[in-house]
Amino acid sequence: MQLPNTKNIIWHTFKKLRNLSFSISLLLTIAIISIIGTIIEQNQSISYYQTNYPLNNQLLNNIINWKIILNLGLDHIYSNPCFIIILILFFFSLLSCTFSNQLPSLRNARKWKFLQHSQKRNNKSHFTELEQISICNMIYSLYNNHYYIFHKETSLYAYKGLAGRIAPIIVHFSIILTLTGSLISLLGGFTAQEIIPAGEIFHIKNTIQSGFNSTLPDNLIGKIKDFDITYNKDNSIKQFLSNIALYNSQGQSINQQYVFVNSPLIFNGITFYQTDWSINSIRLKIGNSKIIQHPITKHKINNQILWSSQIPINKTARIIFIVTKLNNQISMYDTSNNLLIHMKLNEKVVINNTTVEILEIMTNTGLQIKTDPGIFITYTGFLTLMISIIVSYISYSQIWVNSIIQNIEIAGFTNRATLNFEEDLINIEEIYTKYTWI
Repeated sequence: MQLPNTKNIIWHTFKKLRNLSFSISLLLTIAIISIIGTIIEQNQSISYYQTNYPLNNQLLNNIINWKIILNLGLDHIYSNPCFIIILILFFFSLLSCTFSNQLPSLRNARKWKFLQHSQKRNNKSHFTELEQISICNMIYSLYNNHYYIFHKETSLYAYKGLAGRIAPIIVHFSIILTLTGSLISLLGGFTAQEIIPAGEIFHIKNTIQSGFNSTLPDNLIGKIKDFDITYNKDNSIKQFLSNIALYNSQGQSINQQYVFVNSPLIFNGITFYQTDWSINSIRLKIGNSKIIQHPITKHKINNQILWSSQIPINKTARIIFIVTKLNNQISMYDTSNNLLIHMKLNEKVVINNTTVEILEIMTNTGLQIKTDPGIFITYTGFLTLMISIIVSYISYSQIWVNSIIQNIEIAGFTNRATLNFEEDLINIEEIYTKYTWI
């Protein structure tokens, strides 16, 4: 048995890639995978999936559970090798279709096409016949309606709206650009999450997603110089802000900016987003002691967030500090939940003959740090796609004119906007008749 040669294999693969049904099936597969990735939370910890998709859930167990999610790689579906392979196949399918179908179609659309009287017209063509012969007036009539005209003996060929034939090519090109940008971002970008105490320095190291060709910047040092929260009149949080300073490996300051939600810091292609905040501890002095840093616990009671910490002030008594807002008073309770006093930062109060002073509420700020090297290409692809949508509304119209004995035959065809094309033909006939009889 003779084995197929390499040329036949390549040609068969090329024909399969440019097949419209194959391209549509790939697009539907990408859409389905994207929907799954939207429903199932991505890049979470194993414990998160075990909690939210347990094995003992009778409703979801037969459909999805945490083992299925982890085994199929649905927890990182957009970086799954199978999904990347599908994207690459769709990329080459569009590329082959563009070069084998769309570009030759555009090239054929620009060719001169003179039709003879005996040639058959399809059902979508428009046909009319005028008395009197005046090729010059017909040329003027077509030119007056913005047609490009070609003349050969007693025949004319005219077209307009060639840009409408370019729209499918632009669509393919825009999708190719978008896929290229997405693949570059996927392979060369990374995403990191950092929880940093105010006033502390940090390095980018806690990555939750990284591409095969991504690298972490080892010569960049960050510092949270300040953290603040602004409140609305109803005491709800308006905004929380982090003052981020960036330094190079020599300790020289290279950038500094306040970062808040929807206003990130962008430096050398690295974007720092404000994502979260928390209170981690309080610093205080009890009596004549040195400064004590004590952890604080977060609670949610009746949809209200508060933080508490229980601290011994002497051998027999303990007090509980309650913090609700950074700019609010600190409440002090005893172990029987009786309110003792409200106090502010750096205010000294006496409890059981012991002086207590809270010096600082220590806060953490949450940052998401990511690089997206293909973002410009992706945005360019979307911009090109929007342009192609506008261009696709342009109708591509063709008109053939033949002079037969004492008459002129006019035939026309358009790919859309038939009523407008019929108006064009009426205008051409009116202009032609007017100047012919003059």
